[in-house]
Amino acid sequence: MFSVCVYCGAAAVAPAYMELAEATGKAIAEQGWRLVYGGGKTGLMGAVAQGALQAGGEVVGIMPTFLVDQERAHRGLQQLEVVNDMAERKARFFALSDAFITLPGGMGTLDELFESITAYQLRLHEGISYVLNSNGFYTGLQQQMDHMYQQGFIHQFRAELASGNTTPWRFAETLPALIQGITQDYPASEVKTPCTT
Repeated sequence: MFSVCVYCGAAAVAPAYMELAEATGKAIAEQGWRLVYGGGKTGLMGAVAQGALQAGGEVVGIMPTFLVDQERAHRGLQQLEVVNDMAERKARFFALSDAFITLPGGMGTLDELFESITAYQLRLHEGISYVLNSNGFYTGLQQQMDHMYQQGFIHQFRAELASGNTTPWRFAETLPALIQGITQDYPASEVKTPCTT
């Protein structure tokens, strides 16, 4: 099954962000894809899982022991992997996922995004990272990354050049555009239901 890992915040935030996360989980499930995420039940993490579960999707959570002990684990998943630490969690994300989506979040979310991109560069996985820039949340980040690329601090990626793209990340302004981008980059993933949210 084509699997998409979602990085997002676990904090309680404005309803618009929660709705975005839930819609993302729902869209992933509607494509017939499996959701892989951090295993939490709070904030955007809980919302993305709930969206996928309510749409009949398969959800795998991966959570370090110390967070499970703080009772943040979502107990309604088909699969919850408990790992030793954050490094092992990220390694499992890479092992289980074909592509990566970054939703609004904080420092932990940015850490996961950049580690995914760096791991791609090091050929530790082949998954492209998709950043949902809803309402301009990541516009500043996009500008900084573009500047770093243009200044030569981020080298070109052979596979992306061959496909007409230049970097292993994509910014999308809307959820439908993001889903469409994944299906274009991974034709074998085959959309089952168009995303209109």
